[in-house]
Amino acid sequence: MDTAALPDIRFTKGHGTGNDFILIEDPDGSVALTPDQVAALADRHFGIGADGVIRVVRSAALTDPMAVAAAQDGAEWFMDYSNADGSVAEMCGNGVRVFVHYLFENELVTGTSVVRVGTRAGVKTVTRIQDPYHDGTAAWYSAEMGNWSFPESTDRGADALVRIDDLDVPRAGLSVDMGNPHTVVALATDDELDGLSLVAAPEVSPTPQHGTNVELIVPGESAGEEGSLRMRVHERGVGETQSCGTGSCAAALAARFWAGAGAPDRWRVEVPGGTVRVDVRGQEVDLAGPAALVARGEVSRA
Repeated sequence: MDTAALPDIRFTKGHGTGNDFILIEDPDGSVALTPDQVAALADRHFGIGADGVIRVVRSAALTDPMAVAAAQDGAEWFMDYSNADGSVAEMCGNGVRVFVHYLFENELVTGTSVVRVGTRAGVKTVTRIQDPYHDGTAAWYSAEMGNWSFPESTDRGADALVRIDDLDVPRAGLSVDMGNPHTVVALATDDELDGLSLVAAPEVSPTPQHGTNVELIVPGESAGEEGSLRMRVHERGVGETQSCGTGSCAAALAARFWAGAGAPDRWRVEVPGGTVRVDVRGQEVDLAGPAALVARGEVSRA
């Protein structure tokens, strides 16, 4: 991948619980990156390095049907998101928080704590909130992630077999549709979770048509009306990441389902990069967590 083929670009680096992104402000939609250029930017050895690239663009500047629909629905800004390998993704829960934090920090939205953002999984409402777990100094956002669904039949509690390096036998997995695909696998102990190698992508059978993100979880003890779990994730088109927003939602939904009647609707999810909170509201789910901007720069083609 040749960075010399990249246009002159100013960028900002941000992350949500360690899930990191390159943000490119392009309000008029004039910076059209190819998949190879996205991959060059995201390359951690020869580029800037990130789990994904986000173009900050006005919905009205794009011809993508989802952007057109977002503009008609009153969402001024569109999160044009691509995975690190250059493939286009529907949605990213950590990314949408970082996106909105960027809008606030650069005064692209003012006079409100609520922002509606266009994505390829529909318009998402994101609200600036107080950090519920720490001293309140970090910027936290709660994003309405929209509808979720399980497979048509969940009678057996799983619909897939997942083969993972370091596990002797395949494990049962439950598919969760968050607007993008997920397969959640429950493990017995923290040691089992910590000992896994996620360098290679887990093999999921039957093989999903468009691939899938795979979440490995260990449910913990409930604290009042809040459940808890630990999670690691292998993201489709990226590899293992420090966090995955839609994956955290999928993990909480699967853990809640497996826990049975009386399971809590609120879940604290511990990922390698920090803590997020998932709230289930019937067939919709919210994701809350921190967002930070850590660097600014310009791509050099020298």
